[in-house]
Amino acid sequence: MKTDTKAELRLPLNQILSGDCVEMMNSLPEASIDLIFADPPYNLQLKGELHRPDNSRVDAVDDAWDQFSSFAAYDAFTQDWLRAARRLLKPNGAIWVIGSYHNIFRVGAALQDAGYWILNDVVWRKSNPMPNFRGKRFTNAHETMIWASKSEGAKYTFNYEALKALNEGTQMRSDWVLPICSGHERLKDEKGDKAHPTQKPQSLLHRVLVGSSNPGDVVLDPFFGSGTTGAVAKMLGRDFIGIERDATYRSVAEKRIGKTRRLDAEALEVSTSKRAEPRVPFGQLVERGLLRPGEVLMNTRGQTAKVRADGTLISDETKGSIHQVGAALEGAPSCNGWTYWHFKRDGQSIPIDLLRQQIRAEMRAN
Repeated sequence: MKTDTKAELRLPLNQILSGDCVEMMNSLPEASIDLIFADPPYNLQLKGELHRPDNSRVDAVDDAWDQFSSFAAYDAFTQDWLRAARRLLKPNGAIWVIGSYHNIFRVGAALQDAGYWILNDVVWRKSNPMPNFRGKRFTNAHETMIWASKSEGAKYTFNYEALKALNEGTQMRSDWVLPICSGHERLKDEKGDKAHPTQKPQSLLHRVLVGSSNPGDVVLDPFFGSGTTGAVAKMLGRDFIGIERDATYRSVAEKRIGKTRRLDAEALEVSTSKRAEPRVPFGQLVERGLLRPGEVLMNTRGQTAKVRADGTLISDETKGSIHQVGAALEGAPSCNGWTYWHFKRDGQSIPIDLLRQQIRAEMRAN
């Protein structure tokens, strides 16, 4: 299914819609959303009030929106909103759903039943979790997020290099240690109480949006709450659509987003994967005279191969592409010829990848 760009123009971008999430999603154009972040009701099944050892009451999630009559009722609700959400996703769109042990396993099964393809589950390990006051269970110190594409084989967005850069050059793992909202980040109402009981930290949404969306993408949050998704989306140059039926939460979110500043274009740029760069055939270097037919390339051990007019190499042992000849010399199943081969200029050994980068820079400039 092709994305209808005209339909995108009808989207209520950067607005918070009032109403039932399923009804609102069904009113939006099909295949118009790049990414969905969903923080649905947990269905905590709380029995009575929870108190600290000093007998003070814990401000737990006991709102009506988190209460369902049965598991069957919760499952039906989950199936309805997931079906509506999938209709909205572009063919290469994706969804994140966060939950606790109370609901995430039921949501995961519903995701698969609805046709989504699960990519990862990510554990958000809270560095400052609320303690278990009754002492009858482990301290509940994490929540689980499920990341899924619309369907198997979809070309979803994954900014691997950007996440690696966020993690000081180390591949991002599926366990994220981040604090819960506290201090200045925790939004309060006029009475000084939590404005929303399940406000998610900005750091969590920052990582989600940097890793799985791009500037200009449309991000939908069908359970908008206090607006963390919208605030981070605005800051990072994404468009958002929020759905929230509670007027108090909408007011909190609107004020918060109104105070959020959008970053400038240069600040929004992130590290990109080499796979996302324009493809440059080795033969193009020969065609443009950056390397000449008959010129000698060498590896780090001093083994050599000559460049041929058709962009292949020939050595004493074999002939083929820069990758095939490199693999043959190494006795390996594969080889990245761009980093394997070097040429000489003014007595210096220079990797051929430098010439490829020169062509890519010209392509980006044009």
